[in-house]
Order: sequence, then C-alpha cells, then structure tokens
Amino acid sequence: MKNTISEVTHAESVRLSDDSAAVVILDQSRLPNHREYIALKSPEDVYDAIFRLKVRGAPAIGICAGYAIYVLAQKMPADSREAFDEEFLRVKEYLNSSRPTAVNLSWALDRMYRIVMSNPDAPVAEILQELETECKAIHEEDIAMCRAISEHGLTLVKDGDGILTHCNAGPLATSRYGTALGPILLGAERGFSFKVFADETRPLLQGARLTSFELYEAGVDVTLICDNMASVVMKKGWVQACFVGCDRVTANGDVANKIGTAGVAILAKHYGIPFYVLGPTSTIDLNCKTGEDIEIELRDPMEIREMFYAEPMALKSVKCYNPAFDITDHTLISGIVTEKGICLPPYEESIARVFRG
Repeated sequence: MKNTISEVTHAESVRLSDDSAAVVILDQSRLPNHREYIALKSPEDVYDAIFRLKVRGAPAIGICAGYAIYVLAQKMPADSREAFDEEFLRVKEYLNSSRPTAVNLSWALDRMYRIVMSNPDAPVAEILQELETECKAIHEEDIAMCRAISEHGLTLVKDGDGILTHCNAGPLATSRYGTALGPILLGAERGFSFKVFADETRPLLQGARLTSFELYEAGVDVTLICDNMASVVMKKGWVQACFVGCDRVTANGDVANKIGTAGVAILAKHYGIPFYVLGPTSTIDLNCKTGEDIEIELRDPMEIREMFYAEPMALKSVKCYNPAFDITDHTLISGIVTEKGICLPPYEESIARVFRG
C-alpha cells in the first residue's frame, strides 16, 4: 500500500529527540529495505552518521549539525564560559571535518557558533537556551525554503512533462518537499502527472535506493534507469527538463553535486533540454569564486568494488578513483532555483541580486 504524498513529504528524516538528548535520524544507508531510526548522542555518533551517509543531502546535513551541536553543548562544562567555549569550538571543528564539500555543514555549525561568540558574558544556561532556539529555527527555515523552492520550480514545467533527476534531493535529503524533487511532489499534490526518470547514481545508488523509493511511495510515475541510459531517454524525447540538487554553488554559478551530475548537464545541453539546479541560498558560497575553489571529497574505493555486491566486482589490486562530487560548469545550467527566486545567467549578477534581497 503506497503512502499518501503528504505522509511522504512531511516525514522527518532528522529531528531532535523529545528530551533533547539526541538527534534522531532515519538511517538512509539502510533504505529502501529497512526503515531504521538511530539516536546520535556523541560527537563520534554524529561524525560517523554524516561521513557514512546515514544522514545525507546538504540541507539535511545542516539540520543534523545544528541539532547535534546543541545536543553536545549540553554535555560541555557549565561552570566556566572559557572551558565551554573551547570545547564548543573543538567539537564544531571535528564535526565540520566529516564532509568537506557540502557547505550546509559548515554553514549550520558556524551559525550556531555565532550564538556562542555573540554572547561572551552570558551564563552557559542562557547560551544553551539560545542554541536550542537557533537549531530549531534552522529546521523550520529549511521547511519554508523547500516549499518556496518547490513553488518556483513548478513554474518551469507543465503537466505531463518528463523530468530526469540525478542522486537524491527529496524530503529525505532536506525537509518536507525537498529541493530537486520538490516541484514534482508539490505538482503531484495539485494533480500534475509527471513522468520521472531517476538515474541510479553510482556508486552509492542514491537514485535507486532513495529517489525511486520516495517518488514511488508518493504515487509519482517513476522509472529507474542506469546512469549510462540518460542519453537514450533524452534522445527519445522523453525528457523535457532535468532537476538536480546541489551541495555547493559558487559565486559564478558553478555547482558541486553528486558525481555524474556534470555528465547529465552535458547531455542535456547536447539535446537542448533545460538543466536546472535547485537548492536553498545556504548552499551558495560567495567565498568560492568558481568550481576550482571547491574541495572534492574522495571516498573509499570499496564503494566501487564491493558495496551492494555479494562478491567484489573487481580485483582488490585494481586501482579505483572515487570522487563523491563533480563540478557542473555554469555555462551548462539553465537556471538556479532558490527560495528567493530563480537565478538566470549571468549568474554572478543574479546570485548577487539574491543576496542583496
């Protein structure tokens, strides 16, 4: 029995426990066959969950980080502001090292750290209250941002369109509607009939395990394809738009997203299909001028050789190159959809306008 769209889009993949002693996440590494919630209570728990993709998707990582640093702050020295501040900074830097590419991680941690630094004379108990308010605000703001992104994105497609997406940027990776999947889910609520082609997204299969799961559960017409089949469905005329999320957007509009995204953008350019990037303004890093400035995370070769296989599919002695992300050049992008509107080329100007308000 499929869930209703509202059940899927309103499920919480990250939340604060009722006693505020843990961050509770839906373990995305276990989906779609096992729905398992785990409680993160220590710095090591949180680091492991982010590094091992138990929680993933730039906005979800940011939400998790905000809740986590608040949970962990409650265990820090309460009788000395100096000791509290030192420990807070140490834990913040430790968590920030878990995944270097997704800017929402550092964005959320820095936002929480500013609460601490802006009140140097306040007692720890007061700081904890402000941290609790702030981490909940991060989550609520993301819900509102996803809804706004979904509304803007829905204006780019029409009923009956075929949409191709890569990786996962739905409610699991964000909150409520998601970013790249947001217009699809919102449109489905309003009676739109989209046909979605979901790239499997090797080597971690987020498209297969998560995107096809979310869309199918929501009653959306979804077809799972291997990554190397995107060209075929585009050539057949089955795709009218490509929607992808983002882990970091630079000042000139270059985008870091899951490995394989750049290839989809190149194919879309060849076939004359608009290629849209959807994400909150918190993923835009004005300190990064171009994609060349983004550190790309390299992951364990095991993910290519062994993960999800009963036996290794390559010899252990065979070298593997496993970057987690690639950079899509801004010249390949038709528009960047944010909660504040749609940025169009030239991106240095349109992105700057978004931040000017």
